[in-house]
Amino acid sequence: MAYYWFKAFHIFGVVAWFAGLFYLARLFIYHVEADMETEPAQSILKKQYSIMEKRLYTIITTPAMVLTVAMAVGLLSVMPDYLHQGWMHAKLGFVGLLLIYHFYCGRLIKQLENGECNWNSKTLRFFNEGPTLLLVVIVMLVIFKSQFPTSATTWLIVALTVLFLATIQLYARKRRLDKEREVAEAAATTEQALQS
Repeated sequence: MAYYWFKAFHIFGVVAWFAGLFYLARLFIYHVEADMETEPAQSILKKQYSIMEKRLYTIITTPAMVLTVAMAVGLLSVMPDYLHQGWMHAKLGFVGLLLIYHFYCGRLIKQLENGECNWNSKTLRFFNEGPTLLLVVIVMLVIFKSQFPTSATTWLIVALTVLFLATIQLYARKRRLDKEREVAEAAATTEQALQS
């Protein structure tokens, strides 16, 4: 019975953890893009994003990560045979990468707050895709275990995932270019009005 409790709360933790990571990375993008705004909007937005990032990280994302890891330890304590299986070693390796990503997000929060982050919104958009890729691989490992599929269907799903991620990147680029064009047009209109 303990196995099912650990598993249920592990799943709750994973869902909340990933939700937090997905939203946190989006906040980083918005935070960096606030530099394109004029004052006082720029300062107001950056301050608000800093507050949102810190609260999300400390109140939701980190506790969810702790719950996920604690319940995973519980699961492995009642099912120690999993520790002798290759798929679990691979899963734990990817979870290790996810933990590194999580703590790096904490570092980015501090850098953004202090104005020391050198990443642009395009780089952060790619950074935002990290948890998605890790989620896909981890779930596939859990579902298929040692019979990880390598059929054409698997490669089709991988291709669709990559296409989905590329579409998001292209849409973000279009939005950025539209915003830049809009700002340039507004500046040109203002300049024409001043010359008249």
